[in-house]
Amino acid sequence: MAIRRLLNLSGRRSHSAAVTTATLSPPPPPPSSSSSSSSTTMIYDRAADTVKSKLKRLETPDSRFLRYTSPHPILADHSATLSSPETRVTTLPNGLRVATESRLPGRAAAVGVWIDSGSRFESDATNGVAHFLERMVFKGTEKRPARVLVEEIGSMGGHLSACTSREHTAYCAEVMDENVPKALDLLSDMLQHSCFREDQMERERDLILQQIKEAEGPSKDIIFDHLHATAFQYTPLGRTVLGSAKNIKTIHKSHIKDYISAHCAAHRMVISAAGAVKHEDIVEQVKKTFTKLSANPSVTSQLVAEKPAVFTGSEVRIIDDDLPLAQFAVAFKGASWTDPDSIALMVIKLMLGSWNKNAGGGKHMGSQLVQRVAINEIAECMMAFNTNYKDTGLFGVYAVAKPDCLDDLAYAIMLEISKLPYRVSEEDVIRARNQLKSSLLLHINGLSHVVEDIGRQLLTYGRRIPLAELFARIDAVDANTVKRIANRFIFDRDIAIAALGPIQGLPDYNWFRRRTYLLRY
Repeated sequence: MAIRRLLNLSGRRSHSAAVTTATLSPPPPPPSSSSSSSSTTMIYDRAADTVKSKLKRLETPDSRFLRYTSPHPILADHSATLSSPETRVTTLPNGLRVATESRLPGRAAAVGVWIDSGSRFESDATNGVAHFLERMVFKGTEKRPARVLVEEIGSMGGHLSACTSREHTAYCAEVMDENVPKALDLLSDMLQHSCFREDQMERERDLILQQIKEAEGPSKDIIFDHLHATAFQYTPLGRTVLGSAKNIKTIHKSHIKDYISAHCAAHRMVISAAGAVKHEDIVEQVKKTFTKLSANPSVTSQLVAEKPAVFTGSEVRIIDDDLPLAQFAVAFKGASWTDPDSIALMVIKLMLGSWNKNAGGGKHMGSQLVQRVAINEIAECMMAFNTNYKDTGLFGVYAVAKPDCLDDLAYAIMLEISKLPYRVSEEDVIRARNQLKSSLLLHINGLSHVVEDIGRQLLTYGRRIPLAELFARIDAVDANTVKRIANRFIFDRDIAIAALGPIQGLPDYNWFRRRTYLLRY
């Protein structure tokens, strides 16, 4: 009896608990309206909603992937790298300048001789003599035959190099710190006491003629030689560095000596050194060794003013259907070294960018021109260039492409260039500024590049610009500055074109000229 009563009580409690739970539990949700509306929504609307949701996710990416980087460019801070060693400059009584940058903790050093003269300061009859001189100084001096020169620099474990451009000539030696006096003596002997033997000149003449013949092939150098020849036609900058084969066959010892006495004067030279060197020691050694330099009073600025470089809107096209690829360059008149807008043109050059098909990654680069070229695969390679000279410059784009892609490639290049006076993104400018500052720091990483930077800046600016000042000038470039510079150098300006290869598909000159501006109503 008692057991039956307990069972009845437990049954009542379980029933009341079930009723209480049922009353406290929320009612089931109503059926989703999306499922009912999905049948009535058009498929195109659903696709559009999907795309919008994906774009929204791209605008707010997952923070896990942005821990170390960001797709949005920000202004880079290079203040930690601006404490570079001081560049000390001493001018000797004969006008010769000695500049050094000491990095005493190291053991390596580099010394160089920079001459403010190149192929631009030659005449039509002697074009090529500067490059001829560059090769002949390695062929022996009055007290050091060519074999002794090679053995002496080799015994020091050093390296000798030389280069000639349109406005400068340079000779550089890289040695250990204890061999710096020997390297300076070697360079001074080569530049002041070269013997120019006839048999050596004939041997070098044949080599230069062979070099000229090889340079006539399809290469970037030949395109830029043609570009200079048409852009600066009938002016000194239009001449090539190697010279013509006709001139090389007639250059003799007297021509080289006349060139040295006229242009290799002390006041047009800079002795630069970097690394494990002391400024006072370098100055004393230069005083002892460089004692027989020319004293010709002519200055470079006077020579440039007498024969200035005049830009001419023109083109040169060399059709060669035997070549598999076509290459061309489109250039505007650029800025000189001392032009206040030269830094902004460097930024614009990096905004346009460069790309090579073998390198890849073009679809994701910051440059819109590179993205357009890479995505559509209309070029093998392309690069923007900015070349500065004492009174002018060249700014443009060089590209290599298949013959059937020339029309599309020309359209892409001119579209992005012609947009610069109108639409410029601040993000693109910041990205280009960061790239420019990084490239400048990377360029002066080696001692030979430091020596080159010191010599070139002293010849072009008269001083070496500190990195802090240079970076401040770069950071001053913004989107409005880029538009202003593009209006000055690009908007409705004449252009120069050089093309080589199967270029029948390349638009004519008037097509390019018409696209230096946009018609906006």
